[in-house]
Amino acid sequence: MTTLVWVIVVVVALVAVAAVGYVVVQQQRRGHLRARFGPEYERVMAEYDSRRDAERDLMAREQRHAELDIRPLHEDARDAYAHRWAEVQERFVDAPGFAVTEADQLVTAVMAERGYPTENFEQRLADLSVAHATTLDHYRAAHGISGRAARQEASTEELRQAMVHYRALFEELLQETTRGRERHGQR
Repeated sequence: MTTLVWVIVVVVALVAVAAVGYVVVQQQRRGHLRARFGPEYERVMAEYDSRRDAERDLMAREQRHAELDIRPLHEDARDAYAHRWAEVQERFVDAPGFAVTEADQLVTAVMAERGYPTENFEQRLADLSVAHATTLDHYRAAHGISGRAARQEASTEELRQAMVHYRALFEELLQETTRGRERHGQR
């Protein structure tokens, strides 16, 4: 009888250790995702009915991003894009709607040259969320205003805000170097 009691105690202890280990791993994963995705983590949590599904989505984003060939821009390309951005900003004075459209196209061009797929806006957001989560809301806002501008439904102030929003992501995409990629655990 005492052997049976000891077996039960050991089994219960092992189950308890396994349960604690599971909780610790879940908390570590959650902490990693929060740190990696920043404000995007909470937005995705609100989008799903369960935390598990939301975190599964974020982990799938990480996996997809790891499979992409994301690379820094060469110095010449960075300089050329910076020059093009300055030209777009200058055109804003005379043609703000056109300048916002150009800014959107320029951000997309930088993304493409860096190795991000650019066919679908929602997929662009998901791909960018892994390494650029802090500027993702800027990109969403700018893209929304750009869509209204295309329909001539945006005020000049909204167009100015779109330029500011685009610039936040543009500068981040332009300035990320190989060292910045290593910080994100990429090579």
